[in-house]
Amino acid sequence: MTPPTALTITQLKDPFADVTAGQLDVAFEAADNVNGNTFVCTGREILIMKNTTGTNTVTITSVANEKGRTEDLTAYSLATLDIALWTGGLTNTKGWQASGKTIALLASAAEVTFAVVRLPAAYP
Repeated sequence: MTPPTALTITQLKDPFADVTAGQLDVAFEAADNVNGNTFVCTGREILIMKNTTGTNTVTITSVANEKGRTEDLTAYSLATLDIALWTGGLTNTKGWQASGKTIALLASAAEVTFAVVRLPAAYP
């Protein structure tokens, strides 16, 4: 079995830093709809999901957490040109993280693209 494809994480600029051209760009990556995708979760990540055509779905695998949630986010539907934000990566507690502090995703088609943005370390 081929392992999931790791997503590149875009580190957001510190709000007090100087900005030059290109430093605010966010790159989207096509979903690996066969093997799935993962990203390492430090507790400061937001996942952006964008669907380019048709109606497609995204599943985010979870484990039971201390608040009692035990379900995956299963087959979250995205219509053509939908953009969705998922903030489950904004925690370091048990719940969404699989082994190795990774978040596991599976899209129904490569027309779904992902971008993962990480808040600056000094952010509250």
